Amino acid sequence: MLTSLLWRPRWPASPVPVYLLFSGATALFSTLVFTLNLVYQATVVGLSPFQLVLVGTVLEATCFLFEVPTGIVADLYSRRLSIIIGFVLIGAGFILEGSVPTFAAVLTTQVLWGLGYTFTSGATEAWITDEVGEHQMAPIFLRATRAGLLGTVIGIMLSGSLGLISIQLPIVLGGVGYITLALVLLLVMPERNFHRTPPGDRSTFQQMTATFRDGVALARSRVIVRTLLLVSLVIGLASEAFDRLWVVHLLDSFTFPEIFGTRNPVVLFALLALAGTLLSLVASASIERVSPGTISHLHPTRLMTGLAGLEVFAIVTFVLAGVASNLWLAVGALWLKSICGTLSYPISAAWMNRNLESRTRATVLSMGGQANAIGQVAGGPALGWIGSAISVPAALIGSAVVLSPIVGLYARAASTGKASDDELNELAGKEIATPT
Repeated sequence: MLTSLLWRPRWPASPVPVYLLFSGATALFSTLVFTLNLVYQATVVGLSPFQLVLVGTVLEATCFLFEVPTGIVADLYSRRLSIIIGFVLIGAGFILEGSVPTFAAVLTTQVLWGLGYTFTSGATEAWITDEVGEHQMAPIFLRATRAGLLGTVIGIMLSGSLGLISIQLPIVLGGVGYITLALVLLLVMPERNFHRTPPGDRSTFQQMTATFRDGVALARSRVIVRTLLLVSLVIGLASEAFDRLWVVHLLDSFTFPEIFGTRNPVVLFALLALAGTLLSLVASASIERVSPGTISHLHPTRLMTGLAGLEVFAIVTFVLAGVASNLWLAVGALWLKSICGTLSYPISAAWMNRNLESRTRATVLSMGGQANAIGQVAGGPALGWIGSAISVPAALIGSAVVLSPIVGLYARAASTGKASDDELNELAGKEIATPT
């Protein structure tokens, strides 16, 4: 019976409600785990700064190495099966991490989580697109985004509440939730329109190598492409240390105020996560309403330069707030960095897409993801070592220093002006008639 369920659900439901279900549920369960995950690793497991960063590096390396092998399941056998396998692995990893507070267990979790993620990466979108058709996807993705937001808010509040009982509890329950979701999908998730991916469209290591080679060639020929790929690399080099160590800086540098009758850091970190999520949403909606032309401009270099500068400023301010023992200044800097990052990603992605010809777009975008992953794997351990050997503030300042060149890269991109038709012709590898 189990073998049969792996391929055919017992009670197949409509694909859209199923997609909305796991969009909201995965946001809920992941937020349940991650709201307090770094606090758990730093306080209960007792990881050093280097170990904390190494945990993130192992996750990135796992995702990078297994993206191609695990994609075979979704490409050749079943996207549904790939998604279910992924959720089981992710859930098992989180249950292990929350149940066994050791460095080895945390590292093993990153491998399971990364492996599970690669089973789901791309498979969820491909599955729903196959089932309903690509022309129906825009409103479905919007509804899924709203479901994910609702799941995130509920997850943060649940994580904070459960964390007061035991900081390990939301992590374990998040893992249980993922496995429960996999079992539900086993029973109700349909797959009626699966078609094997043609050999030429499947991901392979040869394709990854070719993508890297083609991306380098394109970067050499176009200033904008080169700039954005370098920015992706630099962000990867700098981000891992800050993403893993900001919690340690707050725990080590400040005395937390009494909130709701307790000084338990669980409450503060849950509130920080909730407020940060809402602020980022407000900022994103506001800039779209106030200055839509800036976002859609062919080269939004002035905006990107300003956001990059603010992000570096926020990191430095966050560190200096620890010297001054000013918790609320640190919180403000943390929110500023979060807002800058939230705004920068979609604007940068749209900027890249507008300056690429369709036949080369996938190659360059994939190259950008590779550059970021390589940066995280290469830069994270070095800054983590600084955090252990010198201090966490030194590692965070190092992150700001490594990140700072993107301000100059964006400013330099502004001087290149609009992309010329000749550049687009060179990128496309063909002649495009210039209108007279």
